Amino acid sequence: MKRVASKLKQLSTNWEFILFLLVLSEIVIFSAKNQKFLLPRVLFGSMNDIISICIISLFVTFVMITGGIDIQVGSIVGLTSIIIGVAWQDGGLDIWAACLLAILAAALCGTLSAIFIAYYNVQPMVVTLGGSFLYAGVARMVSNFSATASYKGISGFPNSFRSIGKTKLFGFLPGQVILFLVLAILAYILLHKTKYGRRIFLIGVNAKAAGYSGIKTKFIVLTTYVLSAVSAAFAGIVLTAYLGTAKSDLGSNLTLPIITAVVLGGTSSNGGKGNVIGTALAAIAIGLLRFGLPLCFGISQQYLEIPVGLLLLLVITARALWPKVYAHFQKRKTA
Repeated sequence: MKRVASKLKQLSTNWEFILFLLVLSEIVIFSAKNQKFLLPRVLFGSMNDIISICIISLFVTFVMITGGIDIQVGSIVGLTSIIIGVAWQDGGLDIWAACLLAILAAALCGTLSAIFIAYYNVQPMVVTLGGSFLYAGVARMVSNFSATASYKGISGFPNSFRSIGKTKLFGFLPGQVILFLVLAILAYILLHKTKYGRRIFLIGVNAKAAGYSGIKTKFIVLTTYVLSAVSAAFAGIVLTAYLGTAKSDLGSNLTLPIITAVVLGGTSSNGGKGNVIGTALAAIAIGLLRFGLPLCFGISQQYLEIPVGLLLLLVITARALWPKVYAHFQKRKTA
């Protein structure tokens, strides 16, 4: 009995378990309000709308563990999408060659920003904020090379490309969900089971000490931003295939949910702490929130940033206050 009680106590203080309960609670509440929410095609179909948040947040976790932040990924999603459309429709490239070109462009964007952060010690917030405007502007510039008006978007993609967003296993499980699970496993292994991942944590705890121990801190930091940018490219490809339209502003509303997912998942904004599993669960929780509120409670899409923003503020405030509250109760216990 004592062993069971001990296990329950450990689970109650495990953040990933709390996030799992949050996801479960959302499913129970939304399905109680609208029984259609529990239908497999509806529940798994909702993942199509949030898969970009899920994919990108996995690798933004790497960035934030080093003590950085990446708020340019939304712009890179749009840049990826429009490069695919213009390269395929107006440049005459094969659709898969266009995707490869978009991934290379995204990696270049991540590298450019990371050079200023890692090698010139410019604040990550400043660089990636500038990057978000720069890459959004480049995306609009690329759209001008298309014969199609930018507000219409480029469509008519081959079925082989559209199948990325339309394939369903067993008739209800979207291929994007499988892709997310595969990337989550890869991200987990890379961050938690390799020397590279351990070095990321060491840099977040103390970059100078990591440098003195022989770790190439600048290069490691650079690679985290490249991984984040490439994940945004993958998200852009999946989103473009699912919607069947390439637009320069496709990822413009993704930044807040992504940062919220990473912070809610247990990653410290000061660096040195984070967990891929926590991020994945938090991303799913935010995605279900954004899907369930309009479906079950009729909340307009334009107001969905409010609960997500409140969630971010609550988590950050709770993290800041918890050490003081915990210390207070410890003093009372020993008094």
